[in-house]
Amino acid sequence: MAAVSHPVFARVYERLSVAMDRAGTAEHRRDLVAGLSGRVIEIGAGNGRMFPHYPPAVTEVLAVEPEPRLRAAALRAASTAPVPVTVVDGLAEALPAPDGGFDAAVAALVLCTVPDQAVALAEVARVLRPGGQLRFFEHVAADGTGRLRRVQRLVDATVWPTLFAGCHTGRDTVAAIGAQGFVIEELLRFRFPATSNSPSSPCVRGRAVLPAPAGPR
Repeated sequence: MAAVSHPVFARVYERLSVAMDRAGTAEHRRDLVAGLSGRVIEIGAGNGRMFPHYPPAVTEVLAVEPEPRLRAAALRAASTAPVPVTVVDGLAEALPAPDGGFDAAVAALVLCTVPDQAVALAEVARVLRPGGQLRFFEHVAADGTGRLRRVQRLVDATVWPTLFAGCHTGRDTVAAIGAQGFVIEELLRFRFPATSNSPSSPCVRGRAVLPAPAGPR
């Protein structure tokens, strides 16, 4: 069992995630998983806000969530999902899944919170089949060295991770994905909300593919 508990944050997030979806996050979630098919593993499923958006060609979703309150909410959400969803306890750094068992992985607003991105992304690569996809929607480091980037460094070093369950606003998640051997084929950079200067407003949404290993010559 995963030893992760953020009861105060979980209560706040259950309300905040609904408000965020109404403000436009739902559209990003829908676009994130559009066109997926086969078996999918969702990393850090939270309270299951992604579940309604999976397309019918998805045959199974394994939703991994370590926080007990959010996992309970995800279990409730799974009961009305349009595709089969199994919610399990587990950590991104030790996914409860076999090697090469999935056609796609989904990470939405979670890679900012994992203690070690490299380990978590290596686990994602492990459970994907060759040619499998990683779909990601994350807030990331602001471009350049301007004021917002300086603010991100400050809050990440002080209060932000404590207040938001380990979240770091200034990670270079795109580089981390590439460092694990994924090939990024689609990438959109944007602010959410569009006019916000919040440390968490710089975002990316994209698709990366795990190349098949080269065969013998």
